[in-house]
Amino acid sequence: MKKIALYGKQVPSEFRNSIDCILDWVKKQGIDVIMYHPFFEHLLQSGINGRIKSTFTGYNDIPDALEAMLCIGGDGTFLEAVSVVREKNIPLVGVHTGRLGFLANITVDELPQALEMLTLHSYDIEKRTLLQICSPHFTFPDFGCALNEFTVYKRDSSSMITIHTLINGKHLNTYWADGLIISTPTGSTAYSMSMGGPIITPDSSNFIITPIAPHTLTVRPIVVPDEAEITLRVESRSGNCMVSLDHRSCNMDTGIELVLKKAPFTISTIRLHHQDFFTTLRQKLMWGADKRN
Repeated sequence: MKKIALYGKQVPSEFRNSIDCILDWVKKQGIDVIMYHPFFEHLLQSGINGRIKSTFTGYNDIPDALEAMLCIGGDGTFLEAVSVVREKNIPLVGVHTGRLGFLANITVDELPQALEMLTLHSYDIEKRTLLQICSPHFTFPDFGCALNEFTVYKRDSSSMITIHTLINGKHLNTYWADGLIISTPTGSTAYSMSMGGPIITPDSSNFIITPIAPHTLTVRPIVVPDEAEITLRVESRSGNCMVSLDHRSCNMDTGIELVLKKAPFTISTIRLHHQDFFTTLRQKLMWGADKRN
C-alpha cells in the first residue's frame, strides 16, 4: 500500500498501544497517510504525535486515490466512515476498539497480523449494497444512503404509527407498529436482528422488511429482492415521525411518500484471507458457547 486514510473519533487510553502499532507500521512501510482531522487533534491531545502531514475533514476534501481507509473504533465509527467515502470506492477496513464489532472485525490481538496481511495484499475486496432514499418531497440531510438500515419510527411514546408499504407498486401491508426497518444484508446482524429479523449473508441480493413492535401478532419480517422499489407512506397522530439512515436521523412530516431502493454504487470493504462471515457469526453471537460444541 502506498497511500491510505486513518479515520477515528476518540480511542480509549487502553488502546494507545494499538495506535502506536499502526503509526509504526505506516512509517516502516513508507505509506503516505492522511488522517481525519478531529481524530488527529484527539491523538495530539492524548500525547500521540504520528507526524501526520495531511488531514481531511470529510467527503469534500478526502482524496479519491486511496488504497484503503483504516477505521479505528466500533461499528458506529465504520458507518460514519461510509458517509465520508460514499461513491469514491475507497476500501474500508475496521480495527475494533468498541463493543461488538461486526464491521470493525480486526481485534487488538489480531492487529499486528492484520497489518502484515495488508502489506502482503493478503485480502479480498467485498462489495456491500447500500439503501437509498428517493422522494421529490423529502431530502435526507447530507447523505441519503445507508449501509445497515433505514428506519421510520414514532416520535412520542404514546401512540403507534401506520405505515402503508408497497413493493414495486403493489400493496404489501399496512403496518400498525412503533416503526419499520428496511435492512440491507450487511445490516441483517444489526437493528433488524434485534427485532427478530433473519440473518442473511453479505452477498445476498435482498432487503429485509422488519416491523418494530407490530400490533398484529401474525406480522413477521419478510425478505424481498434488492431490485425492488419499496414505497412507504406514514400516518401518525402527531403529524410527524422520525427517519434514520444508520446512525443519522431527522424529523419528517407524515403523509410524504418515500421510495427506498438499491443505491447506484456500493461500498468496498476489505476481508482478510483468514476471515469469513460464518466465523464472525460464531464469535460475535457466541454460537460456539454451547458446551455440546
